[in-house]
Amino acid sequence: MKELKSTHFFLITSLLLFTASCNSPKPRSTDKKPNILFIMADDHAYQAISSYDGSLNQTPNIDRLAKDGMRFTNSFCTNSICGPSRAVMLTGKYSHINGHIDNNVTFDGSQQTFPKLLHEAGYQTAMIGKWHLKSDPTGFDYWNILPGQGQYYNPDFIENGERKRILGYVTDITTDIALNWFDKRDKEKPFCMLLHHKAPHRNWMPAPEYLNKYDSVDFPVPETYFDDYATRGEAERDQLMEIANDMYNSYDLKLPPINKEDSDYLEATFNRMNDKQKADWEKAYKSKNEDFINAHLTGKELAVWRYQRYMQDYLACIASVDDNIGRVLDYLDKEGLSENTIVVYTSDQGFYLGEHGWFDKRFIYEQSLRMPLIVRYPKEIKPSVNDKDMVLNLDFASTFLDFAGIPIPNDMQGRSLRKVLDSDTPDDWRDAIYYRYYEYPGPHSVKRHYGIRTQRYKLVHFYFDVDYWELFDLKNDPLEVNNLYNQPEYSSLIDSLKIKLDDLQKEYNDTTGDQFLPMPDVEVENLAKNCTVKLAFPYHKKYQGGGENGLTNGICTNEKGLGNSGYSAWQGFEGDNLDAIIDLGKITKASSISCGFLQDINSWIFLPRKVTFYISEDGKNFTLISEIKNEKEDNKLSVTREIFKADMQGQPARYIKVVAENIGVCPEWHPGKGNKAWLFADEIIVK
Repeated sequence: MKELKSTHFFLITSLLLFTASCNSPKPRSTDKKPNILFIMADDHAYQAISSYDGSLNQTPNIDRLAKDGMRFTNSFCTNSICGPSRAVMLTGKYSHINGHIDNNVTFDGSQQTFPKLLHEAGYQTAMIGKWHLKSDPTGFDYWNILPGQGQYYNPDFIENGERKRILGYVTDITTDIALNWFDKRDKEKPFCMLLHHKAPHRNWMPAPEYLNKYDSVDFPVPETYFDDYATRGEAERDQLMEIANDMYNSYDLKLPPINKEDSDYLEATFNRMNDKQKADWEKAYKSKNEDFINAHLTGKELAVWRYQRYMQDYLACIASVDDNIGRVLDYLDKEGLSENTIVVYTSDQGFYLGEHGWFDKRFIYEQSLRMPLIVRYPKEIKPSVNDKDMVLNLDFASTFLDFAGIPIPNDMQGRSLRKVLDSDTPDDWRDAIYYRYYEYPGPHSVKRHYGIRTQRYKLVHFYFDVDYWELFDLKNDPLEVNNLYNQPEYSSLIDSLKIKLDDLQKEYNDTTGDQFLPMPDVEVENLAKNCTVKLAFPYHKKYQGGGENGLTNGICTNEKGLGNSGYSAWQGFEGDNLDAIIDLGKITKASSISCGFLQDINSWIFLPRKVTFYISEDGKNFTLISEIKNEKEDNKLSVTREIFKADMQGQPARYIKVVAENIGVCPEWHPGKGNKAWLFADEIIVK
């Protein structure tokens, strides 16, 4: 009887347990931690992805992700430039918080990043491809990165600290390394791989198989290609990123070299190739370059030709990126990894493809502000297009941690996109984004600015050496050519947007918006004022500093080195010394001579190695009175202004000679190493 009761109890218990298991909730996808594959290209414009546009090129493999995942049309960056954008994604913090405000800064690898937190939680982590943060990657089991910007052909890679050159094309090699790591990883652990391609970053060198891919295509010229910036300010007019005027003939457009700057291109890129690669390159470009030279194009025809060549090479680079994304997706399918792997495709920011006449990025305007973003995760994300939610690269870190079941640190400023990706956007989701750009003075001379973008409007403040605002109505003016800021009927809207902007700056702890405002140049009375100047080497036409006698016009920069009109008081010498003789007009007894110099390494401007002062009564026989060496020659301060001064002790002189020695070329540690360094000289003052 006891045995029957025991059997009866066992059967009832088993039935109850079975019934309970059937009625219990299904395990969430987080019960098995998802793999994370974060694919990023460099400078990939959303306009050059066919699932976004389709009028320029076809990207079937990126479209394959978009077909099976969520594609965002309102995805933005917080600071549209390579290194800072990467730092924001890693940390989930704005540039002013993580410290990486521009490309001149070295990333602090000791700080908290999402790969470190994933690694601590048991993930295998790998970083492969373009890193561009100067310090070594941290938080990764394995890293194999391109030094600096990397090279397209036969690139160097640094594998866990060991540098080696690999024969081939960079996009293919980056993928080869990634697939090799996949094969060798511990398959019992979830993985997080950052697979970051160099392409299609400048200087847009296509793979051998795509050198002539778009030769017969006539790309539509953007409506704003010949933008005159009529309603806008100095920032748009002073930039140096116009396709028609600012691209290098050889480096960018693949034309034969016509000067030393072009010849330097050969050393840096073409000479890395082996004989077969060089032969393919010559075959691809020689004939069409000869056709261009014989056409003798000028004006608008030349500007359009430059645009077409740019698009041919840029889009050919993207073709290789798309091919290699296909290789990776095929691998995930073959290995049965697709279902449980979150795949993200994005770029570090947007890019201009001729809009406003530009290439590059940096500005808050749509083509550089907007990033492509596609996320596929079959377990949770339904195929769709999200055209309403405003998301940021700031959100990536929190999102990855959320999917991995790891608590999101309170100091991360982004928000997880998990609910957004589940089409369940929180009621308190952002209705505006905050943007800030810092790298000025710097490459392409895009002025510092910050701003706010809502679903319809954009308000921007340009500051530092200027002080003006712009307002755009994105609904009625999607091309952003009509600045409404000074129209009275928009005053109440502007006030409300400024309040919202102020709120966002406080929320993100960025309250220094108006700390750096322009200061006027100053006028200095001295014995050399309005005297004639004879230069041994001509100043550069871009930086005339007041013209022929600008070094004695009495206009001097303020103590910050930049006045209301930026570089207007400086004369620039590219690769040359300043060697100036000033005629005071008569023999005069003076007490001192001084001259100011600028260092701004973001713009390749360096203090002189030394400054030497001479005096003469007849203009032929000069006497040395002082030689001052630069004690800060190894100083890497971004912007500094130094005055070099000599004591004349009342010696009589009619002629003053000032020689400042240019360092010649940018040093090894500088991104422009080997290229001409600039010397910027201010007023020569005799008292």
